[in-house]
Amino acid sequence: MVDLTEEKHKAFIYAVKNQYWYQMYIDDLPIWGVVGKEEDKKYYIYTHKKFDISYNGKQIVDVTLTPERKELLRVGAKIKFTYEVNWKPSSVKFEDRFDKYLDPNFFQHRIHWFSIFNSFMMVIFLVGLVSMILMRTLRKDYARYSKDEEADDMERDLGDEYGWKQIHGDVFRPASNVMLFSALIGAGYQLTSVVLCVITFAILGELYTERGSMLSTTIFVYAATSPINGYFGGSLYARMGGKQWIKQMLMSAFIVPALVCGTAFFINFIAIYYHASRAIPFGTMVAVTCICIFVILPLTLIGTIVGRNLDGQPDYPCRVNAVPRPIPEKKWFMEPAVIILLGGVLPFGSIFIEMYFIFTSFWAYKIYYVYGFMLLVFLILIIVTVCVTIVCTYFLLNAEDYRWQWTSFMSAASTSIYVYMYSFYYFFFKTKMYGLFQTAFYFGYMALFSGALGIICGTVGYFGTNLFVRKIYSNVKID
Repeated sequence: MVDLTEEKHKAFIYAVKNQYWYQMYIDDLPIWGVVGKEEDKKYYIYTHKKFDISYNGKQIVDVTLTPERKELLRVGAKIKFTYEVNWKPSSVKFEDRFDKYLDPNFFQHRIHWFSIFNSFMMVIFLVGLVSMILMRTLRKDYARYSKDEEADDMERDLGDEYGWKQIHGDVFRPASNVMLFSALIGAGYQLTSVVLCVITFAILGELYTERGSMLSTTIFVYAATSPINGYFGGSLYARMGGKQWIKQMLMSAFIVPALVCGTAFFINFIAIYYHASRAIPFGTMVAVTCICIFVILPLTLIGTIVGRNLDGQPDYPCRVNAVPRPIPEKKWFMEPAVIILLGGVLPFGSIFIEMYFIFTSFWAYKIYYVYGFMLLVFLILIIVTVCVTIVCTYFLLNAEDYRWQWTSFMSAASTSIYVYMYSFYYFFFKTKMYGLFQTAFYFGYMALFSGALGIICGTVGYFGTNLFVRKIYSNVKID
């Protein structure tokens, strides 16, 4: 029994006017129902819920909800809610009970296939373009530098030398704020491994059929891959001459969990204030904290020790000068800030359509199941990011600016800026959320999603660029 006060009456009117739905679960099977209906500018609410539950043996295989009995919404009314349950035998197999929830007309729409094909063609075009431009350009650079080497000292001094070879003594100089940089790179390797593993498990095991299985699998895989974080972050920090390796290890282990837990706990406090069902139980918070301290931290420590001992010695093809070379002035579009902003445009373009399907499955009532598409788009994103970042870094080095580590990372990570901007468009034009809790819930978790994607893209960009820089400088004779 609900007494319709003025406040509750306005809330119900708003829900009916905007065609609000609610979601429930019976034996992990989701069901949806509409709150009410508008007729002749009057608003009605359904007060009776009819559940038709089908079973096969001792297992539930289907659930249907039918709202009935409309009642006019008016202030001061006393509304009584009732329900009934009807049980029906069914021949549907238990493992096939989720097939009715899949929407092939939506996820396998022609636009989805076309976007995959378009992204694939972009990859072929980019790889070919990068290979052609860089190979021709680098061949000319090598020829010019070989000609300079054959000239005598006086001709070399009088010659107009320029280009990426001139900064060979600074290009492998450690990045600024090396502790944060190595922590982000280590976290990026770990997150990339988590994404690949979870998508693979989803393809093989159909994780969408069990409520919460995707989140549980992600947490387990993240904890299990902590040595990857420690290995790559710790080894990079050691190669760049870092001395405070314990502090770096702690930052690397907790940088992502701290962001996730901090955002989740903040949203949870708002949920508790509004008495929302999305509030995370206190026991779950304690369990996550224990996982971070007693699982993630020790595994990261092991990875850090192994990485420092096996891959912690500098192996650069050029020695680093004792005194940093002054960075010459360059055109405005060669500045790192401009390169960073432009670097994320093409990677975002390659995943733009897939973002719509992922957002719809996360914020609407669609169940995402085309993880093969997701894996293909993720691989396309990696290739596009590497190609774009290599080109950006080449332009930066050719302008005799050796600050390529952070620039390569941030130019790839800027993809997350465009993803977060797109989330604003989706919020205002594709959803009907309102109020402090819904707004904080949406933009808080979208910030986490965009940030994790940015760390992954930044790490992939740095990985490809590092190989490229090592390759071009190892092929040039340095005096």
